[in-house]
Amino acid sequence: MIFQQYKIVFGGSMGAGKSAAIKALSDIPVIETEAINTDIERHSKYSTTVGIDYGEIVLEDETKIGLYGTPGQDRFDFMWKIVCKGAMGIAILIDHSRAERLQDLQNYINAFQSYSKNLVIGITHLDQPNDHMLKIYRDWMSLNGYSYPVFAIDARHKDDVLLIVEVLIAAIETYSMPML
Repeated sequence: MIFQQYKIVFGGSMGAGKSAAIKALSDIPVIETEAINTDIERHSKYSTTVGIDYGEIVLEDETKIGLYGTPGQDRFDFMWKIVCKGAMGIAILIDHSRAERLQDLQNYINAFQSYSKNLVIGITHLDQPNDHMLKIYRDWMSLNGYSYPVFAIDARHKDDVLLIVEVLIAAIETYSMPML
């Protein structure tokens, strides 16, 4: 059995970068449950996660965080509840290159907000990340009454992934501070 002090989950559509994010951040070799992708119409990648990905990172203060990746295909959504149980936060990754990106965002917020109120959104597959590109997501969230943090990230870059993990941790620390 895998033990860690804290748990962060990465969710989002197939190909959004969940496995890449965990690989970029993990201090241990990542445990993957990859299978050949049989849903080529949805995404052309060769393999896809069918169970979970697992890695872990140890922060400077020796805090150990388990990093869990969910499968992106809806047919494996029964895994989401299992993987999210006990999570301190969830990073939803959205593939900007998909025409259905805002529908994906809605679907994943709907699915994952019931497991944790501590969500952060990472927008991936941006050719030239800038705040203007993120405006469509911020405007959409404002129109729909959401106020989750949104960041442009490259899931292959450790510093980008670490940023969203730090935001999740900061939110937990903020919510758990005693009121004066």
